[in-house]
Amino acid sequence: MSKVISIKIVEEWILILLIFSIMASIGNVVGYNYPFSESFIGMLILCIITLVGMLIEKIIPYNIPSILYISVIGLVLALPWSPVSDLIIYYTSKVELVSLTTVLLAYAGIGMGTNLKELKKVGLRGVIVTFFVIFGTYIGSALIAQVVLSFTGII
Repeated sequence: MSKVISIKIVEEWILILLIFSIMASIGNVVGYNYPFSESFIGMLILCIITLVGMLIEKIIPYNIPSILYISVIGLVLALPWSPVSDLIIYYTSKVELVSLTTVLLAYAGIGMGTNLKELKKVGLRGVIVTFFVIFGTYIGSALIAQVVLSFTGII
């Protein structure tokens, strides 16, 4: 059984991905001195892969998250024997992860700021739990990185 998808939903996805691409590309220019055109092409490649993965998730009748499809498509396109791998790798290497997360976190912040009723429902306990989750994730990641980097002799 396929999930419902309309042209309007796909148009909204494309618009959001396009806005996200422009903002992330500007972040790559400002933060990493990459040419805007190369960053934008890299972002468009990532967005096309994302859009295709999201469409497949809606079309295929199994309950598999779109992130799986997106990851597999990206992986297959970047494999050395893919005819487009050099192009994909070149342009997507002009997109830094930090510029993507900056835009994503800004969007999340705006979303939370415009929905204060929902934020109030979470309350102080929710804020405290969120703080500890973020703190624990950061400390855990730092410890794993320290162990791996020490084990490999990089530090």
